[in-house]
Amino acid sequence: MSIKQTKDGWKVDFRAGGANGKRYRKTCRTKAEAERYQKFVEAQHTTTGKPWEPRQSDTRRLSDLIDLWYKHHGQNLTYNQKRLSKLKNTAAGLGDPLARELTPAQYSAYRAERINQGRAIKTINTEMIFINAVYNQLQKINVIDYPSPLLSLAKLKEKEKEMHYLESTQIVELLHALKPYPNAELIARICLETGARWGEAENLTTGKTKNQKATFTETKSGKNRTIPISSELSKRLAEHAKSGQLFEPSAKHFYAALDKTTIKLPKGQKTHVLRHTFASHFIINGGNILTLQKILGHSDIKMTLKYAHLAPDHLNDCLTFNPLNSLGLV
Repeated sequence: MSIKQTKDGWKVDFRAGGANGKRYRKTCRTKAEAERYQKFVEAQHTTTGKPWEPRQSDTRRLSDLIDLWYKHHGQNLTYNQKRLSKLKNTAAGLGDPLARELTPAQYSAYRAERINQGRAIKTINTEMIFINAVYNQLQKINVIDYPSPLLSLAKLKEKEKEMHYLESTQIVELLHALKPYPNAELIARICLETGARWGEAENLTTGKTKNQKATFTETKSGKNRTIPISSELSKRLAEHAKSGQLFEPSAKHFYAALDKTTIKLPKGQKTHVLRHTFASHFIINGGNILTLQKILGHSDIKMTLKYAHLAPDHLNDCLTFNPLNSLGLV
């Protein structure tokens, strides 16, 4: 055994477990560090009775982890290709660092750059959620032995968006503008009758619109929903149906019709306004919030409660059930 000072530092050279034991050599910054290293290795050997093997350095990059995540988990998710693309773009934006060496400071700088580029806070938060999910899933199945380096980073605070919905006159105006586009008009009617997302309605097939019901599959939550539809809409769908999928991609026709109306909507709320319109009118007309949750397919009631303020008796119970009223003091 020897510990010698060299031009590169203090070099320790020894055999653990005697003259015939495994040989270990390492250059440390200080003599004390070299001595600690030797004692650690010898203690490991004494405890286990086996030669100690240093952990191999993990040189996989973030993009490599994303590929492994997709292989083991991601490919089974709804919209898997879309998420994979987002993850790859995030990795590229970070410079595709060694996955183990990604730091909160590095990611925070990337996030600040995204904000300067005008990206929405919700988009930026979603990117971080997706990256954390990659690390968490791979750690869970022992592909990596370390947690996400971003767990200490809090999500950015999002401003609550005002949700726009169409008034009755605007619904009539929009449906009139959609008349030249039969596919888009029918899809819009489905959304307005059932609260479906545009993509869910557009992907309906003839087999999923039977017995005055529409069954939506491949939904955002991953759960199928079956919603009643009117006899008139059911009849129109039957007449429209040919075979297989009912509709061709028609969002561009919806946008064209919308541009011909007086309706002005915030960015990102074009086709989605139909879902908001259904939910808003459902509550305004006295519908139950828990029933609405089931219709919309929300996994969390908090997502549905954003419509609660539209109820005609919203918060009015405070007038009835407050203690002063019950004591007859108001």
